[in-house]
Amino acid sequence: MSAFWLLPVVAGLALLLTGAMRHYALSRSLLDIPNARSSHSQPTPRGGGIAIVISFLAALPLLALSGLLPWPVVWALMGAGGLAAGVGFLDDHSHVAPRWRLLTHFAGALWLLAWLQGLPPLALLGRTLDLGLLGDMLAAFYLVWLLNLYNFMDGIDGIASLEAICVCLGGAVLYALVGQSLLALTPLLLAAAAAGFLYWNFPPARIFLGDSGSGFLGIVLGGLSLQAAWIDPRLLWGWLILLGVFLMDATLTLFRRLARGEKVLEAHRSHAYQVAARRYGGHLPVTLATGALTLFWLLPIAAWVALGRLDGLVGLLLAYVPLGLLVLRETGMRAWSPGG
Repeated sequence: MSAFWLLPVVAGLALLLTGAMRHYALSRSLLDIPNARSSHSQPTPRGGGIAIVISFLAALPLLALSGLLPWPVVWALMGAGGLAAGVGFLDDHSHVAPRWRLLTHFAGALWLLAWLQGLPPLALLGRTLDLGLLGDMLAAFYLVWLLNLYNFMDGIDGIASLEAICVCLGGAVLYALVGQSLLALTPLLLAAAAAGFLYWNFPPARIFLGDSGSGFLGIVLGGLSLQAAWIDPRLLWGWLILLGVFLMDATLTLFRRLARGEKVLEAHRSHAYQVAARRYGGHLPVTLATGALTLFWLLPIAAWVALGRLDGLVGLLLAYVPLGLLVLRETGMRAWSPGG
């Protein structure tokens, strides 16, 4: 029996739960108050991302019971996603010290890697490369960075949830291309949950993801990319390409702030997408452009890699170099020098 009926159920549940979370946030005065570093101008409820967490995680055991998802993957995503969402939920309500957040993030990453049996062998320049323990360590940092960068990139209306939808749709297409269509249901369920939330978060947003939702999306997307890599090593490159918009903006912004001697944990609005939102007169054009880049630039390259017609590393460079140039264009070269 097909389990695709879960898609509208998950989307509807996320839609209703987000509305309930908005009511809860307003009643508890859980609001993001605009300040000099904000990209919004009105106090807005936060913490709506917990609706994505509940809707998606509730569906995973049903996939496993239907034989469409291995139980180890269920435990991996539920444990890691639950830890990320839990510490984020606490931080949405009251401040959690960065060291405790980071410790929890690494605990979630290690939990996920333990259930997925670490980083799979990589397909690199026509060879298969098993990095062993070093690969597992790199995978842990990859997961923690994805978790945190998703938080950093959740700075304008709709961008984080729309990006999750586009990346998951792309991941589903890649599964279909390698003959694993049934496995596409897992990323599609995450896309459905994010779509239910996006109804409330689309510009102008009526509620924000909050740390609970952004951290959850980051680590779960990372987990889905590693699961795909165990199915076919080429798919890891495909997922890395699909995540390119967020990875390039957040990573280059981190390097730029380090080069300028800035405090990297301090709130700011110097990401390329934030600069673009101010330059082009609002959140909507930048949010839509992010989705368009993912679907119409990155997905075709990822598909080419998944089909074996382009080496993964070459495809990654082909995807990332223009994105890096776009980030530099939006932020300006002077922004890379101290005091620039």
